[in-house]
Amino acid sequence: MDKQNVLSRLTDCGVVAVIRAESGEQAMKIADACIRAGIVGIELTFTVPGAADIIKALSARYRPEDILIGAGTVLDPETARAAILAGAHFVVSPCLNVDTVKLCLRYQVACMAGAMTVKEAVECMEAGCDIIKIFPGNLFGPAIIRAIHGPLPQAKMMPTGGVSADNAYEWIKAGAVAVGAGSDLTRGAKTGDYDSIVQVGKKMVEEVRRARAEA
Repeated sequence: MDKQNVLSRLTDCGVVAVIRAESGEQAMKIADACIRAGIVGIELTFTVPGAADIIKALSARYRPEDILIGAGTVLDPETARAAILAGAHFVVSPCLNVDTVKLCLRYQVACMAGAMTVKEAVECMEAGCDIIKIFPGNLFGPAIIRAIHGPLPQAKMMPTGGVSADNAYEWIKAGAVAVGAGSDLTRGAKTGDYDSIVQVGKKMVEEVRRARAEA
């Protein structure tokens, strides 16, 4: 799928679900719940055993029109390539690894790398990252988006870490192009309560829309 189309759809929705599933079956159920909630981006982290196989299974089950599947916690180009070959539409790293970004550029796959300072944000942009992942976002809160936008108004940022339905609105109002939601969104999977993921996801999507409507 065209990279610009992927980026456009991810930011239009404004919520990316970060999944640390215990199994492929659980990942599928979380993905189902996210679709029902209206969430487009599903980021399967490589902290999950067999992550590449799960990404491949997700890619086989869901159409890109339904969800965009990403690989998270990608630390090196070897992992990025494995994820892309498995069907990942975007690659997310907790920090900048220039070789990983180069690999994504080579294959024209959307890439996000982590940063927490202005210097790191500039390095991400210079390396060719499409979106800067502000991580861990809960250390500073939405104010860090405004602070970085002071000298870098062109920076496209997405916070991950501590994002919830209660603060998604504030992150978007601060200038984030999207939010990455992990445990606050998927917590219900631990007890098999996938309906709660749908409800929390719907609220997050709605809060993103509300913040943008008031801009």
